Formats: sequence, structure tokens, C-alpha cells
Amino acid sequence: MKIVNENVKLDGIDKTILNFLMEDAKKPILEIAKNIGITGAAVHQRLRKLEKSGLIEGSRMMLDARLLGYKTMAFVGVYLDKAVSNPQAVKQLSEIPEVIECHYTTGNWSIFLKILCRDNEHLMNVLNKNIQAIDGVSRTETFISLNQQINRQIKI
Repeated sequence: MKIVNENVKLDGIDKTILNFLMEDAKKPILEIAKNIGITGAAVHQRLRKLEKSGLIEGSRMMLDARLLGYKTMAFVGVYLDKAVSNPQAVKQLSEIPEVIECHYTTGNWSIFLKILCRDNEHLMNVLNKNIQAIDGVSRTETFISLNQQINRQIKI
């Protein structure tokens, strides 16, 4: 049995269940149970234990943003005037729907964002009218993703 931390202990069956569900969160529990050779109730019990431990944060449906018209993904390094501006800046960034990730980082930037926009013009408007207008933001540095080549979860 591998101990992840004092609250989470994973054995081979737990890992197999998690791998099935990370591949397809809608995979039927009974199908997983049949593949592993245990009962559906046992799979449910293990999942409840892992949810209670905090390892499983829930499940969500992932949409293909491109099919919704969001074709420009960008990463934005945000420079703040001072570190005390961070909480207020993050609060305002959370109100911008195009901001899908926000990270407090080491290095050059105070904050690093992942944003989705319909096109480059939409990106320019989000940067100029929303992000750069936030009090405490001194400047931004933007990187447009040309193609996401790897998209996966951590291996267990």
C-alpha cells in the first residue's frame, strides 16, 4: 500500500479505479467493478473514502472551448505594483469570465493567468479594458498558445 499522505492511502485497486475515472468520469461503476473483479458496492465504498480524504475534488464535464468559439488561449504574466495588491487584484480577476486559471507565482510575475478568448481582438480587449485596468497592475506580458500538445492529469 502506498501512502500519499497521512490521510490518503492508495492500494492497487484504488489506483485502478481512479485511473478508469480519470480517463472517463462517466464510466459506469459496475463496468469498473467488473474489470477489477470486485463488487459495485466495493467501488462505491472506496470512492467515498477517497472523496472524504480530499483526494477526489469532485467531477466535472469538460467542454471543448473551440467548439464554443473560443479559439485563442493565452498565458498572461501580471506585474503588480506591490505584493499587497494581490488579494484585491485576484478578486477583480475572478470577475473576468475569460480568466480560467490564476496562479500566485515566484519569478518575474506576481500572478500568472490562463485565459480563453474568441480571437486575438477579444484577447486585446480583455487585456486592455479588464486586466490592465485593475488597480495595482503595472503591466502584463502575454503569450499566445498556438497549440496545446499535452493535456493530462498527474499519474498515480
